[in-house]
Amino acid sequence: MGEVAARRPVAWTAAVVLVAEALGVLFLNWVLSIVVDKQQMSMAGIDPGAMSAGAWILGAVFALYLLCCAVLLARTGLRDRAPGTFGRVLLVTCAVVHAVLGAFAVGLVGWGAFAAAMAVLALLVLTLLAYGTAYGGNGAGAGTPATAPARPTT
Repeated sequence: MGEVAARRPVAWTAAVVLVAEALGVLFLNWVLSIVVDKQQMSMAGIDPGAMSAGAWILGAVFALYLLCCAVLLARTGLRDRAPGTFGRVLLVTCAVVHAVLGAFAVGLVGWGAFAAAMAVLALLVLTLLAYGTAYGGNGAGAGTPATAPARPTT
C-alpha cells in the first residue's frame, strides 16, 4: 500500500507545464530574433542575420528539449511506471536547468519569474521522488529494505 496517490497527476501537470513553457520559450526567442534583425544588432562584429538565426535556432533547440521532457513525463504518468536511467538523467538535467534559470530570474526579471521556475522545479523533483525506486533495483529482494553491509570477518 506504500504507493504515492498523487504521482500520476503530478507527472501530467509537469508535462502540461513544460509544454506551455516550451511554447513560451519558442515565442520569446522568435520575438528576440525579430528585434535583433530589425534593430541590426551585432555583438563583437557578428552579422545581425546570424544573430537572429542563432536566437531562433537556440530557442527551437531548447523548446525541443523541454518537449522531450514533457513527453517523458506524460509517458511516465500514463504508464504509472518510473522512467529508465536515461529518462531520469533527462529529468534531473531539466530540474537543474530550472534551478539555474530561477537563480538568474531573480536578478533579471523578478520574484514572479523565480516563483514560476521554482514551481516547475518542484513538480519535476516531486515526480522524480514519487517514482523513485528502493535500493536493490529490480532483482531479488527489491521489496526488502536496504541494510548496511556486514563487517568483514578476519
